[in-house]
Amino acid sequence: MKRAITLKLPKTISNKRVDPDNPPWSEEMLGAPVLKRGRGPQKAPTKVLTTVRLDADVIAFFRAQGRGYQTRINDELRKVVAKRLNSGSKRTQKRAA
Repeated sequence: MKRAITLKLPKTISNKRVDPDNPPWSEEMLGAPVLKRGRGPQKAPTKVLTTVRLDADVIAFFRAQGRGYQTRINDELRKVVAKRLNSGSKRTQKRAA
């Protein structure tokens, strides 16, 4: 035979005695709530949030090397920019001469 299960009402807190050595927490004791989400603003913003669409094989190549693939992509792009800036300055010097 199955027994009927009835839900019990939750016990009330008023029946408990308050321990003077361990009083219940009050709003004054806790203070104002502090919400802290995310890292917060950058102290010196050096990067810009953007969306770039890259080929799947390029992403797979950098991800296969492990964590930090976005940083490695950024480093490779920085090398290309530096290379172009260095070679571009030589071209402008030749034109001016």
